[in-house]
Amino acid sequence: MTAHVARPAGVSTPDLGLLRRLTEVVGVSGDEAAVRSIVVREVQDLADDLHVDALGNLLVVRRGQGPRRLRVMVAAHLDEVGLMILGADSDGRFFFEAVGHLDTSQLPGKALWIGPERVVGVIGIPPPHLQREPDSHGPFPLEELRIDIGETSRQAALARVRPGMWASYATPFQRQANSLFGRALDNRVGVATLVSLVRQPPRGIELLAAFTTQEEIGGRGARVAAQALEPDCALVLDCTPARDILPDEDALAWRVNTRLGHGPALYFADGDTVYDAGWANHIRRTAERRGLAYQIRQPGGGGTDAGTIQIAGHGIPCAAISVPARNVHGAVSHAYLSDWRTSLLLVQAALASLTPAEFRR
Repeated sequence: MTAHVARPAGVSTPDLGLLRRLTEVVGVSGDEAAVRSIVVREVQDLADDLHVDALGNLLVVRRGQGPRRLRVMVAAHLDEVGLMILGADSDGRFFFEAVGHLDTSQLPGKALWIGPERVVGVIGIPPPHLQREPDSHGPFPLEELRIDIGETSRQAALARVRPGMWASYATPFQRQANSLFGRALDNRVGVATLVSLVRQPPRGIELLAAFTTQEEIGGRGARVAAQALEPDCALVLDCTPARDILPDEDALAWRVNTRLGHGPALYFADGDTVYDAGWANHIRRTAERRGLAYQIRQPGGGGTDAGTIQIAGHGIPCAAISVPARNVHGAVSHAYLSDWRTSLLLVQAALASLTPAEFRR
């Protein structure tokens, strides 16, 4: 499904400079401070209320002008999957553990940024002719991989990198025409969208912007944020895998959950959540009225912050909109600028027309 529409007045275009800055800092679950600080600089002068809670969530309120129909929590998670340093061998190479659902098959040979000083390391493996099973192309177990920062002793290595530090891929952001390539597009693209909403909040709602922590390890920050904000409803902005390597005519193509170039993905169900049908259908009707491309994310595995938001307090009606991207949780993700732009237009329009009637039982 495609659409070509004029940009409504007052709706900003996606901020590529902001997305670049967001993707080029490391914010593994539990260590989101560098990402959060960028967001604070962008929104602090606009907020009616702003604070950081005990789990590191950044909560920003825009009350707007005129009568307010609903208090809407819009959430986007700051964190990314990554690695945690556990210790060093006698030769100065580090062993580590995954944080979140990392695609471990991509680890060998990748460059990393480690710790607050962004120490550069590489995950080394033996060359193919020296591997124990040269005919095997399966992933290496984590316990057989090591991070090399160029030191030759445990003492020298631990002087630069300490156990408990986080690490992630050292990948710069790049744009090629409509294609965006970068690390941690899940979910820095959602974070950038939420910053745009704070800059230009939809009329008629009180915007409760929640930049959440620890989504990749169970939506922990979102649950705390929802309990604090007590919204009438919630919308989650995320980035979802595009597993679109199969052509449309392939017999198994129905199993593809999203595709690049088909617009943002709307949710009715995923591995953690059955979304509020009234809320989800409101977004779908809004897209169709505005002539905006959209697609339905196919149910199955995975989840969003909605999994914990919906069961906070007395229950919160949730919806979700995601930008599709290939190679999510890998070293370089690939999304389309057009899908991101359409998601921003759709979010603005859906929030501006949202009424309590969508949630009546």
